[in-house]
Amino acid sequence: MNERQFTVAKFIDDTGSVRIGRIDGNQLFPLTPTDSVKRLIDIIAADDPLGTASSLATESPVAIESVDQWLPPIDDQEVWAAGVTYKRSQTARMEESAAAASCYDRVYEADRPELFFKATPRRVSGHGQAVRIRKDATWNVPEPEVTLVISPAMKIVGLTVGNDMSSRDIEGENPLYLPQAKCYDQSASLGPWITLYDRLPPPAQIQVDLKIHRDGQIVFDQQTAADQMARGFEDLVGWLGRDNSFDDGAFLMTGTGIVPTSDFTLHPGDRIDISISGIGTLSNTVVQG
Repeated sequence: MNERQFTVAKFIDDTGSVRIGRIDGNQLFPLTPTDSVKRLIDIIAADDPLGTASSLATESPVAIESVDQWLPPIDDQEVWAAGVTYKRSQTARMEESAAAASCYDRVYEADRPELFFKATPRRVSGHGQAVRIRKDATWNVPEPEVTLVISPAMKIVGLTVGNDMSSRDIEGENPLYLPQAKCYDQSASLGPWITLYDRLPPPAQIQVDLKIHRDGQIVFDQQTAADQMARGFEDLVGWLGRDNSFDDGAFLMTGTGIVPTSDFTLHPGDRIDISISGIGTLSNTVVQG
C-alpha cells in the first residue's frame, strides 16, 4: 500500500496568474508560494516532494469544474518516451511496415529499450487544450501512456497521464522518420495533474483507458494496465539516465499498450479521453495541422 500521495496541478486563476494547487476530491486548493517553492518544479526537485507539497499553506478551495484553464504540469523539463514496451505496441509497429518489422521485433526482446526525445515544454498541451495531427500525415493515432515524473536526481517521484501523438504512416514509411512522426507542435499532452507518491502502486493497479469521441459517439474504447509492460519503470529510467543528465528533471512516457487498428485514424474535432487509475482523465480535442 502507498504510505502517502499528494496531487498537484498547474492552472490559471481568475486573475490570469499561473498558479499551482492541490487536488482533493472535486476541489482545487491553491497553494501559497514561498521563497523556495514557486513552481511545480520546485516541488518535484525537492529532497522530499511529498513533504514539501504538504508543507505549503492552502487558500480557499474552488470546484475543479470552475477552473477555466488547466496548464500541462511541466515547467522546464524535457519530455522523453519509450517505445515497444508492450506486446501490442510491438505488433502494431510491425503492422506499420514490413521493412520496420524486424527492427521493432528485435528492440522488444533486447536489453536496451527504445528511448527517444518527444517534446520541449512549449510543444506540450494540457488538459482541455488541443493536440495536433500533421498536415502531411494520413494515419494519426493517440498513444495513451503512463508517464513518469522524474526528479533531477533521476528518482521517480510521481505519475501523470501522457498522450504521445503519432503519425503512423510517416513512421511506417521508414523508422528513421520517427522524429517527424513524433515531435512537432502540440504533439504531446500531459495532465490533468501530477500525483506524487512515496511508493508507486503495483503495475496491475495502474489501469489505462482510452476513449475517442466523434460526433457525439464513442468510436474507440480500449483498456490495458501497466503490468502488461515487458519492461519496468525503474529499468527505463536507468537507461534514460545513462550518460545523460537532467538539471530540471524529466517526464518519461513509458509506451502504449493500446494502439487503434490500421483502419482507424483521428479526425479534426475528435476528443481524446485518457484515464489512468489513481491520477485522473486527460482530455484533448484534435486539430488539423
